[in-house]
Amino acid sequence: MRLGLLLAFVLLPLTLAAQEKKPLTPEQAKEAFRKQLERPKVPLDARQEKDPQEVGNFRIELVSIASEKKVDGTIERVPLRMVQLKEPRKSPRPVMILLHGTGGNKEGMESWLEEFASLGFLAVAIDARYHGARVPEAKGAEAYVKAIIKAWQTPAGQAQEHPFYYDTVWDLWRVLDYLEKRPDVDAKRIGMLGISMGGIQTYLAAAVDDRVAVALPLIAVQSFKWSLENDQWAGRANTIKAAHEAAAKDLGEDRVNQKVCRALWNKIIPGILDDFDCPNLLPLFVGRPLFIANGELDPNCPIEGAKLAMDAATKAYKNARCEEKLVIRINKGIAHKVTDEDRKQAVAFAQKWLLKADE
Repeated sequence: MRLGLLLAFVLLPLTLAAQEKKPLTPEQAKEAFRKQLERPKVPLDARQEKDPQEVGNFRIELVSIASEKKVDGTIERVPLRMVQLKEPRKSPRPVMILLHGTGGNKEGMESWLEEFASLGFLAVAIDARYHGARVPEAKGAEAYVKAIIKAWQTPAGQAQEHPFYYDTVWDLWRVLDYLEKRPDVDAKRIGMLGISMGGIQTYLAAAVDDRVAVALPLIAVQSFKWSLENDQWAGRANTIKAAHEAAAKDLGEDRVNQKVCRALWNKIIPGILDDFDCPNLLPLFVGRPLFIANGELDPNCPIEGAKLAMDAATKAYKNARCEEKLVIRINKGIAHKVTDEDRKQAVAFAQKWLLKADE
C-alpha cells in the first residue's frame, strides 16, 4: 500500500473529527493547547557553555538548559545567548526574549540583543528547534525541513516530534522556568518578541503562559484557517516548501494544494486550523500589553486573515477596557518585513510596559 494512501486513511478521520467538534472558547483552548504540548519535565540542568565575556559595554553569557527527554533517550538542550550591561546592578533586571525567523539563529538577533541590553534589559535569544547551534552540521532551514518531513512521515500511533512551531513553544516555557529562578531576573517583567516564525512562536507560547508580561509578535499574526479556506496558503507553505512537496508526493498529488496543506498542518501542528488558530488565542492576552505589526501585502500572513486575529484582540481589549495596552500596526505597501519604524515602536512599547521610571 502506498504511503500516501495509508496517510490519507489515517488522517481522514482526524480531519472529519476536527470539522465536527464544537469550537473551544479561548480559555478552553488555553488549557487544551498546554495539554497538547505537555510532556514530562526533566531537571533544567543549566550549564555555562563558556565563561561569561565582556565585550564593549556588555556582558555575554552562553548558557544551555535541558528541555525534554526524547524518544531515543537523549536530552534535548536549548542554547541561550544572554546579553546585559556589564555594570553591576542592585535590583533584578527585566527580560526580553528574542526569537528569530525560519532559517535564522540566535546570533542573527545580536543587534536586537544589544539594543535591549543597552536599555537595561537582560536580553535573551535562543536557537529554535533544528536551527543554529542545535544542528551545527546544517545550514539555514535544511535540518528544520528534514525534521518536519520526518514528523509528517511518522506512522500514526508512534511518538512524533512537532518541529513546526510547537516543540520550540515547549522550549520557551522551559526557558521561562529557568529565567524565573535566576536571582538577577525580575520574573514579573518578562517580555517576548519574535519575528516571522519567531513571532508565531511568541503568540503561541505567550498566549497561554501568563509569565510573559508583554508580547510583541512581528510579521506573524494571521489565521491559518482563513489562509487555507481562501486559497492563500502558498506563502506559508513556501517557508518550508520541500516539506509540503514531500507531503504532496506521499498523498499522490502532483503538486502542493489545499488538500496537502490541510493534511500536513493537521498532523504536524494539530489544532492550528481551529482552536489554536491565532484569532482564538489573541484574546487570551487581555490585560497584558500586546504589540502587533504586519505588512499589508505579506503573502505569509495574508492581511484578511490577520485582521480576523487583530479584530478578535481589539474586541477583547475594548470589552476589558484596556485598549491602551494594545497596539496594532498595518504597514501599507509592505510585504514580509519588519520596518525600521516597526522596530522603533516595538522597542518603545517594551520600554513603556517593562521598564520602571527610575531605570
